[in-house]
Amino acid sequence: MSDDVLQRYRQSIDNIDMALVCLLAERFKVTQAVGRYKAEQGLPPADPGREEAQIGRLRRLAGEADLDPEFSEKFLRFIIDEVIRHHEQLRG
Repeated sequence: MSDDVLQRYRQSIDNIDMALVCLLAERFKVTQAVGRYKAEQGLPPADPGREEAQIGRLRRLAGEADLDPEFSEKFLRFIIDEVIRHHEQLRG
């Protein structure tokens, strides 16, 4: 492709995607530690109150960042569901 402007945009998108993947990896390392702690302490894998507070917080942040709050909620809900699944596996 010879369009330099499009190439620069795509490179920026690729860089952002890399940062997102790295951030998600770090987040999941921490949530895995939380899951191990919860399993050791006999705590439930899910915390609905915390989840709802986090979703509300993220929706607010999304609005401030000019990002669709509905999208941000769906995205966080997907992550939360995956974290809970991991916590349930650790609880075994």
